[in-house]
Amino acid sequence: MRLNFIGGVAVVILVAALVLGYSSIFTVYQTQQALVLRLGNPQAPVTVPGLHFKAPFIDNVVYIDRRILDLEAPPQEVIASDQKRLVVDAFARYRIRDPLRFYQTVGSVPGANSQLSILLNSALRRVLGAATFTEVVRDQRADLMERILQLVDKEAAGYGIQVVDVRIRRADLPEQNSQAVYQRMQTERAREAAEFRAQGAQRAQEIRSRADRDVTVLVADANSKAEQIRGEGDATRNQIFADAFNRDADFFAFYRSMQAYEASLKPGDTRILLKPDNNFFRFFNQPNGAGNGAQSQPQLPPRPQPTPGPAPAQ
Repeated sequence: MRLNFIGGVAVVILVAALVLGYSSIFTVYQTQQALVLRLGNPQAPVTVPGLHFKAPFIDNVVYIDRRILDLEAPPQEVIASDQKRLVVDAFARYRIRDPLRFYQTVGSVPGANSQLSILLNSALRRVLGAATFTEVVRDQRADLMERILQLVDKEAAGYGIQVVDVRIRRADLPEQNSQAVYQRMQTERAREAAEFRAQGAQRAQEIRSRADRDVTVLVADANSKAEQIRGEGDATRNQIFADAFNRDADFFAFYRSMQAYEASLKPGDTRILLKPDNNFFRFFNQPNGAGNGAQSQPQLPPRPQPTPGPAPAQ
């Protein structure tokens, strides 16, 4: 009976020792850092990974993430220096540098996100409010993000937080302004297109007019040269005809008559009303084309002679 009692006490002591030993140790992983709270008062932070000890039932351990954390700020409307409204969507990356100050000021990651969102929105308004729309969208975007990062990091240092990066994901005009800008851009592009078409039509008309003028000049030159060549040909032809006529006038007359017969006596409905003795058919009557000859004239009766009267008296 006494042995059973002693064994039970030993078991109780062993269990109490195990519980006491388990409650006096804690483990810190590489992605964490710990803060020991003794009766609610924070002690020195533990940043070295591994197995550590604490006072059992007196100390509590709060684990704080040591990795880079994300902060997604909601889109907000900012007025640029040129009075244009912008909808800015930004985000930040931060890490907890001082766990003790972090715990004393914000207490937790959700509290830090809430406070950093306020700081980020304030920095965005201050920096982007001093810049123009073009600088925010295109020209100085990287410089503006660096200035925002410096402002947020400086103010977040009081919470034991180090801001490592700030990025502007999107900076656009509000929806109604975007539609107006798109319509204005469309109108401007339509105007430029109409201007380009008008310039193209003018240029085409100039080219067409120049081409028509060149064609007219070329045709006129060609006609002039053709008339000149035709005149020279006619002169040469007439000279050849004249030379042929001077060499043999009878043969030339015969050749010209044959051409006239061929042109006038074509098969078909050809009718010519001429006298049979017309000179046009002289080669039908005489091979040499001498003509019909003089017709014989009727002989007239001789004129009566006057009768001599009696001689006058002596």
